[in-house]
Amino acid sequence: MPTPPPPSRLPGVIFDVDGTLVDSEQEGHRVAFNHAFAAAGLPDRWDRATYHELLATTGGRRRIQRWFTDPRSSQHQRGEAGVELAGELHEEKTARFRTMAAAGEIPARPGVSRLLDELRAARVTVGVATTGSRSWVEPLLERRFGLDRFACVVTGDDVAEQKPAPDCYRLALRLLDLDPSDAVAVEDSGPGIRAAVGAGLACVVVANDETDPAAYRDVPLVVTGFGEETAPMTVVRDDFAAVDATMLTGATLARFHAAAVRAARPPSS
Repeated sequence: MPTPPPPSRLPGVIFDVDGTLVDSEQEGHRVAFNHAFAAAGLPDRWDRATYHELLATTGGRRRIQRWFTDPRSSQHQRGEAGVELAGELHEEKTARFRTMAAAGEIPARPGVSRLLDELRAARVTVGVATTGSRSWVEPLLERRFGLDRFACVVTGDDVAEQKPAPDCYRLALRLLDLDPSDAVAVEDSGPGIRAAVGAGLACVVVANDETDPAAYRDVPLVVTGFGEETAPMTVVRDDFAAVDATMLTGATLARFHAAAVRAARPPSS
């Protein structure tokens, strides 16, 4: 492996939440959705494979609406009535997930707190851009990391269009007073990657079991986790030779950012 260049100044990092900062999808959201179905007296239940499929649709309400068009759903022939029910179910699901988040039942991905500590020590500005609802995002971040770690928290409540639209990242950049070339996005999913790139950000993928490999085939830095001593990460792709350890570090992100900025510059005439 080539020797990585020394790190340079990294102004900002913007993180996704679901599946990125926290391991929340299968053991958090899916469980809460199924509780909401049960509370409404519906037979619908999402197993792990079905939920993996549904993750291609961002936003919980839209995910339920998509499900209601599926022949496997108990509601697939209800039309507009199904849309109204989707809203009610999403409110119930959000309340249940909020309780889980506040109770500390949603685990952070290994190595996240270490990286956040490194970024804070290096005075890197850190923000969040997620499609999740503020009602559960903030309690989760507070319980797991402390809200004071994040200079801004942009949620799905704050924008007109969810990921893969770039709205949440563009708003986060404005709130952080950063240009796209000043920050790196950290994501785990296809819609999130497209949102970050659409906002002009260089994107690092921290993949998980739900990440579709096709989603990151054009991403220059892909790893399997943040890494810590007991759970080292694996490098899937590192076009800029930014990685020099078994952990994703602040120095790694700084090297990646500097290389991405250089690569984006037009060739001199």
